[in-house]
Amino acid sequence: MKITEIKQLLTEDNVSESDLTMLSLDSRVGVQKLLASYYKRKAKFAEKKLAFNNRFFYEKKYWSKKKIVAGVDEVGRGPLVGPIVTAAVILDDSFDLIEVNDSKKLSGTKRLELYPLILQKAVSVAIGIKSAQVIDQINIYEADRLAMADAVKGLDLKPDALLVDAMNVPINLPQERLIRGDAKSNSIAAASIIAKVFRDQLMEDYHDIYPEYHFNCNAGYGTKDHIAALQKYGPTPIHRKTFAPVSDFYK
Repeated sequence: MKITEIKQLLTEDNVSESDLTMLSLDSRVGVQKLLASYYKRKAKFAEKKLAFNNRFFYEKKYWSKKKIVAGVDEVGRGPLVGPIVTAAVILDDSFDLIEVNDSKKLSGTKRLELYPLILQKAVSVAIGIKSAQVIDQINIYEADRLAMADAVKGLDLKPDALLVDAMNVPINLPQERLIRGDAKSNSIAAASIIAKVFRDQLMEDYHDIYPEYHFNCNAGYGTKDHIAALQKYGPTPIHRKTFAPVSDFYK
């Protein structure tokens, strides 16, 4: 076989053992490099798949009892602008998107790629939102909790229990609070991706209304450019009045 043919063969998912044995006996340096690269990719995939399966540890406890469990997460506690967005996601044992992980560990491109796939493969997905005005009225922690409750209530199916990233949702359901839960549970990780992409798109839309603040780049966080615009133009109606340095404008 030519090197180009071998390269194409080794990009396939299921290379036969006979082909691999044949290639291992090929003395050409180029072939051995391609084979080494193939085995390295396979090992990396196996490691990623094992980690993915391990992140179903908490879900499996409920699935084994025929119970429905939802993962819940949020994004947007730290920004100076805009709402807090939460998501609740129900998965089942057919969910196979092994690249789903803590949204902070994924690139923006990968999150955008996974977002529609999660919507397609999840049993149910729902969003909860609390505006900057609500955050100012009741504080960010309580707004986060209420937004999480809204997300859970919006699910097509009522879950029997919740897996929540380090929070307690004000809803009458059994809950497990997992510190750094988006790295421990695929349901929470999927929720983190949904919430992140949804909020980022929302901030892109706000950028069209308030382009001076560069919300498409900073998502409302207090970056240097954002603070400079805030000092020059003052706060917008979607700024959080109780968050410093925005609060300085209301003293």
